[in-house]
Amino acid sequence: MTATPSDTAADDSEATTVGARDTIMAVTEGLTYCIRAGQLVPGQHLVEADLTQRFGVSRGSLREGLKQLNADGIVTLSRFRGAFIAALDRKGVSDLLDVLEPLCTLAARLAALHCHDAQAHAALREEAQTLVRHSETGGRAAYLESRRRFYDHLIEMGGNSELGRVIPLARTDLFRAQFSTVQTKEQHRRHARGYIKIAEAVAENDAGKAERAVRKHFAGTRATLDLLAESAFAVAGRG
Repeated sequence: MTATPSDTAADDSEATTVGARDTIMAVTEGLTYCIRAGQLVPGQHLVEADLTQRFGVSRGSLREGLKQLNADGIVTLSRFRGAFIAALDRKGVSDLLDVLEPLCTLAARLAALHCHDAQAHAALREEAQTLVRHSETGGRAAYLESRRRFYDHLIEMGGNSELGRVIPLARTDLFRAQFSTVQTKEQHRRHARGYIKIAEAVAENDAGKAERAVRKHFAGTRATLDLLAESAFAVAGRG
């Protein structure tokens, strides 16, 4: 069958749409990685010319990517001040943890209840050990990538695919990036060891113990944040 001009136009339009989507994804994923790696930091002003050159995209694609990141709470857009990597004030941190804790508790509970695969348990424990190693070497990007894999494993083990969509891991990466440089090495190690406790409870298929491990993990995070100076947080209303 010979393609008609309308068919060819539709194919070209679809290819253009896919190409634009891929370009925008390059912006969102690239900026997210730069935050994890410490190449961009919370509160930093983003210069369009620098970013279009860094990612090899047009200004239009860059702006669409920034709009998506703004919707995810990763970038702040201001009509007069431009674009900034978002930064959290104390209330923003508290709000994020209030949302994150019950979701992570549910993820750990479901994994403990539903996963009886020894290989999956071993993979989760290994990822937790990797987190501890990265916390000791100070590799922020590697630590955050490993942390994301830990939660990916945990969610998959629990069998509830919706959790992967609603747990705000990108926003949490931003939170970790903001405070990683002002925490002590011992605070980093203590936080990382919390993942080992969670993995062990899941491997024992003890849902109650898994829930308690997550809650203790978050309690430790809150206690650490309480010790930080106000200078570590964004000014309320400007993050």
